[in-house]
Order: sequence, then structure tokens, then C-alpha cells
Amino acid sequence: MALAGLLPLLGLGGCGPGENPPWKAEAPKAPTGGEAAYVAPPIALASSMSQTGVVVLSGSAAPGATVRLGTPSGEVLSAVADDKGAWTATAPKVDTVRLYGLSMVIDDRTVQSEGYLALTADGGAAQLRAGTAARVMSPPSRRPRILAIDYDRDGGAVVSGVGTPSAAVGLRVNRVARGDAMVDRHGRFAIPLSQPLGAGPHEFEVAAEGGEDLIEAATARQDPPQGGPYRATRTAQGWQIDWMTPGGGLQTTLLFDRRG
Repeated sequence: MALAGLLPLLGLGGCGPGENPPWKAEAPKAPTGGEAAYVAPPIALASSMSQTGVVVLSGSAAPGATVRLGTPSGEVLSAVADDKGAWTATAPKVDTVRLYGLSMVIDDRTVQSEGYLALTADGGAAQLRAGTAARVMSPPSRRPRILAIDYDRDGGAVVSGVGTPSAAVGLRVNRVARGDAMVDRHGRFAIPLSQPLGAGPHEFEVAAEGGEDLIEAATARQDPPQGGPYRATRTAQGWQIDWMTPGGGLQTTLLFDRRG
């Protein structure tokens, strides 16, 4: 289930005009009329920490494309997709979260990926997407597992994670039913809350084929980050990332350490 249809009610997403930073990576629009044929944007599929302490990223792009990952500070990672479209890039390990804009150049044309790619200090990664759920790079799981919560300053929120493909999954917040969805064929689910989420501590519980999962997390109305487009804070469960969307809104993504 996508969150887009609930944006007018819940408010999660861009909420005003604003200039996009040069490292942005928005979802491209399909060209019309005499424009070139639509090209699918590059995506990151996996992330891991190597034995030498660097983060290894892999993904897919157009065959032969030059893949670029850029940070607000000017760091640039690059790779070239092989004849099957697979690419691999390495990033140095750091003690916080880095956000990258992901794009590719093919036939002198730049194609940008949706959202921003967040790398965490332990080598984890997630695709942050404005107005909807983060896609955390995680192995499949038969048991439902909450991996992320996204919310905005108006209380619009979505809970996401992994589970058994095609299974129905229900969400309870503080023991009250707040939404449901189907796990997609890739083993991912995203559940927009049926009502705005208030600030404070909460219990988030999902139930589906394979069992249940519960996580406690606190939400708060955040101020925009100062001195950059995002702010990352270590929490007891993982990371909190407060980031400015391409449309000028403020979104908070909670990423949880749920490996193993």
C-alpha cells in the first residue's frame, strides 16, 4: 500500500517550494512527446561491511552506465555498470550516517534515482523516499520485522519492514489497530497509519503469517537541521535521520538495528 493517496490527510511529504540541492536524486518522470524513451533509474540493492572496513554497495543500472553517488559535502563515489547492468561501489566507513544522491549517466543523459541513499556506520543502507516509507536493505524474513518508521511534523506516518511475500500484515499502535497492508513479492510491506501520530513514546506491533514483531520508539516534532540538508542522531534502537525533502518539507526516518 502506498502512502501517496493519504498525503492530503496525513501531510507526509514535501510541503512547499524550495531549491533542490545539487546532490539531489529525485525520481525521474517518464518523457513525453519527442523526448527519448524512458530509462529506469539506477537503484541500490545491497550493502555490507567488508573485512577491510569499507562499505560495499551494489545495485542495478542501465548496462554500461556510469553510476554516481554524491554527498552534500562534495564526496563522490562512482562505478560503471557491466553488460547486465550490475554495479558495485565502495564507501569509507564513518561513525555516523551519510546521505547520497544516486544517479547515472547513459548516452549523455543523466537519470536520477528516487530519494536519497542513507548509509549507516555499521554498513547498513536504506533508500529514503519523500512522503512514503524508507526501503531498508535487509535479507528476506518469514517473520514480520519492523525496520523503519517515517513521519512528518503533522503526524503523517508509515511503518515499514519485511515479511513473507503475499501475506497480510496488520499494525497496532499502543494496542489500537492503525492499518494493514500486503507484503509484496519482494518481501516488503509499508503501512500508512490511519490517523496522525502524536508525539511521545509508542509501541508499534505488526502481526502476519510467521508471527509478530513489536518495537518501542518515541516520536517528536523536529526542527529543520541547521548547516546542512539532514541531521543524524544515534538512538538506543538505531538511527534517527531528520532530512529535508526535495519539495522543501521536513521528514524524520527512524532506522532500527534489526539484523540477525
